[in-house]
Amino acid sequence: MTKIDPAQVHRNALVIDTHEDTPQRFVDEHFDLSDPLNSGQINLDAIHKGNLGASFMSIWVEPELYKGHYARRTLELIDSVRTQAAKHPGEIKFATTAADIEAAHREHKYAMLMGIEGGHSIEDSLGLLRMYYDLGVRYMTLTWSNSNGWADSSGDDKDTTVPHTKEGLSEFGKDVVYEMNRLGMIVDISHVSDKTFYRTLIITRAPVIASHSAARALCDAPRNMTDDMLRAAANSGGPDSKGGVIMVNFYSGFISQAYRNAQIAQKPEVDKATQELKDKFKAEGKEITYSDIEKLQRQMADRIPRPPLKDLIDQIDHIAKVAGIDHVGLGSDFDGVSGQLPEGIDSAADLPKITEALIARGYSAEDCRKILGGNFMRVFKEVEQVAKQLQAEDRPRITDKQPFDKPQK
Repeated sequence: MTKIDPAQVHRNALVIDTHEDTPQRFVDEHFDLSDPLNSGQINLDAIHKGNLGASFMSIWVEPELYKGHYARRTLELIDSVRTQAAKHPGEIKFATTAADIEAAHREHKYAMLMGIEGGHSIEDSLGLLRMYYDLGVRYMTLTWSNSNGWADSSGDDKDTTVPHTKEGLSEFGKDVVYEMNRLGMIVDISHVSDKTFYRTLIITRAPVIASHSAARALCDAPRNMTDDMLRAAANSGGPDSKGGVIMVNFYSGFISQAYRNAQIAQKPEVDKATQELKDKFKAEGKEITYSDIEKLQRQMADRIPRPPLKDLIDQIDHIAKVAGIDHVGLGSDFDGVSGQLPEGIDSAADLPKITEALIARGYSAEDCRKILGGNFMRVFKEVEQVAKQLQAEDRPRITDKQPFDKPQK
């Protein structure tokens, strides 16, 4: 039996990460991808060392800090991503299609894509959704940790002071999912409540992704997915679909129960320190940014021991076994976690360690290629194909009068 060389497998693979929060740094810290990491997890050097072929920059608008101007912040973040690609044309290709990713791979360039994290960015407007698509956004997480009126979040699902939908999606929410299908924008179910997850799977005509989630069986966080949800996501899409994919989040608080327990114990102290920082900025007449808050929270999280890399590999392994090898991928949440990553994963440069660990567990080179990016590419191509079919159908929106509606007597 020929011994598999993990370095060669990783070097030859198209490696795709579906969730990185670096745009916050672009806007708030004027960070450039050619700069040193400086406590971050993504830059051009790390991208090259980790053989990262493509990733989705997360367009995430903090719902409290930017209340009243979600669209403006969304557009500023989108602009920051496009600006980065334009500044480094020799190394970065701005991508909006599966074919673009493949072309970048052939050209030995890094493909930079965008996904919106949190449906509040569309401000209840399908017109804004379409405009974001035209600007290059290719997935949207229906919610972040906040419910938005048309879809419910796992972050406030149990909060009775927050209005929630009756079925998990309002009628407008169903229109959003359909319009995403029609446009060719991938429906992302990370962050949504369990009820919203299942309702979305009934509505969507295309397979879904979880851009940065993990398994609840191994770490009991509401953000994580039950085994039933993993299987349902793997079976999402139309009758001929090959199903969706769950991209594993690297955040210690989602992959390790021990870390999560320590984090919960620390939460009152973190909340108090965060509020004190906000009050300090306000008293000084300064505007606080998410980066300011994130730095404080990361310092506090550093007091909690990092879980071993094994915990991340356990998550990938569990999802591969429950949902199937064709339904798991990588969604790191680099630059988006106020806490720690597992031991050995400090930046995108460390991605080859994941391939090495998977091969040590008996995964084949082909299995690794699927996990590293092949599974996501399959879903992306199917979403694009479904969009072509729906555009040809010209079906009315759910909230429009349907042609089969009976006249009222």
